[in-house]
Amino acid sequence: MSTEPLEVRIRRVDPEVPLPGYAHPGDAGADLVTTQAAELAPGERAVLPTGVSIALPEGYAAFVHPRSGLAARCGIAMVNAPGTIDAGYRGEIKVIVVNLDPRESVRFERYDRIAQLVVQQVEKVRFHEVAELPGSARAEGGFGSTGGHAAVDGTQGGNGYASVGSDREGR
Repeated sequence: MSTEPLEVRIRRVDPEVPLPGYAHPGDAGADLVTTQAAELAPGERAVLPTGVSIALPEGYAAFVHPRSGLAARCGIAMVNAPGTIDAGYRGEIKVIVVNLDPRESVRFERYDRIAQLVVQQVEKVRFHEVAELPGSARAEGGFGSTGGHAAVDGTQGGNGYASVGSDREGR
């Protein structure tokens, strides 16, 4: 299926910043860079500017996602991932990053890629209050109800979470 790209107006807050771009054909996220050098000690967070602001059409939102390479190599995460850019927001896009590495500081230089911007169509909803919700197979199961976390003693804990091993073994 081939569709025309959505036209999004963008303004450079920093006149030298490169525009967001896609690294590979088929990528969902366009790379965002920082315009400011920063060094984050272990556990430290910072708000990094990207040097761009956008005007999305009504019915769209942009979501700022973390970069998997920064997470894997440096322990960098986004505090509010994904960050939401509403259609009416016209300010500079900024990224809140945190260094989760327990020992090493992380340094960002001007124009380092720090996040990805994914633009998506979003639905407007009208909430209708009811006394009861219809049933479903999942019901109220959530917060790890399908597994992924062991109790302190290695058994299924009182919190109802199964162990990571049971997820790996398909139980």
